[in-house]
Amino acid sequence: MEYGKLFTEGRNPRSMHIDKMSTLEQLQCINAEDHVVVDAVQAALPAIAPVVDRIVAGMKQGGRLIYTGCGTSGRLGVLDASECPPTYGVSPDLVIGVIAGGDHALRNAIEGAEDSREAGIEAMKGLDLQPQDVVVGLSAAGGAAFVLGTMEYAKEKGCATAGITCNPDTPLTRACDHPIVVLSGPEVVTGSTRMKAGTAQKLILNMLSTCAMIQTGKVRENLMINVRPTNIKLVNRAVRIIRQLHECTEEEAKAALERSGNDVAAALELLEG
Repeated sequence: MEYGKLFTEGRNPRSMHIDKMSTLEQLQCINAEDHVVVDAVQAALPAIAPVVDRIVAGMKQGGRLIYTGCGTSGRLGVLDASECPPTYGVSPDLVIGVIAGGDHALRNAIEGAEDSREAGIEAMKGLDLQPQDVVVGLSAAGGAAFVLGTMEYAKEKGCATAGITCNPDTPLTRACDHPIVVLSGPEVVTGSTRMKAGTAQKLILNMLSTCAMIQTGKVRENLMINVRPTNIKLVNRAVRIIRQLHECTEEEAKAALERSGNDVAAALELLEG
């Protein structure tokens, strides 16, 4: 790849003299660039929708959603995956995040880990991939060898593949079935893709997992009926959800929740007869 020609490596003319700005001016500059991300994601929605549909179809057949990435991208994938079990009461094996360098890379920069296609292949081998799985590769630049390795192996196993990148016509867009290109443009600090590119990827991950959970019955109206009430805040939320979906007193909701073993959906079934 000619990295110097990538949008994500370009210099942003609007932040060229950010080092001379006041604190407020720096904040305004960063905030203005963040607004660019939302519009860029909106433009990519037609490419995101088929990926959601494929994830949902796969999950209904026992498939999984698997994110792969390096550095910031990998951490965002792991973050989204790790939040699905408590939010939607699903198995930790339903949405999986794989990061180059392993769990150690979540807290430590292991920049060279992204340069090995073989490492990406090896990371996939332990997941027992099935054709109903969907593997989503994340690479802001679009050329991380680790991610390309995961795409290669996933295709060999018959999985659907998608790639999220912030540059057009990259090795990742050519390697996957469903390229999602978000043109978030040059970063405020040149090449710091943890900023706009990272924000764009996080927004899309939110969409993929949230829509998948909604369409596989984990949400009623706009309420998370599969939430795991594992702390005081979530117990209170569970009680509110029950009361918002079934007319009853707080005491009745708490009693139903207790009888159901802290299962909101089961508590609703008890109350609804």
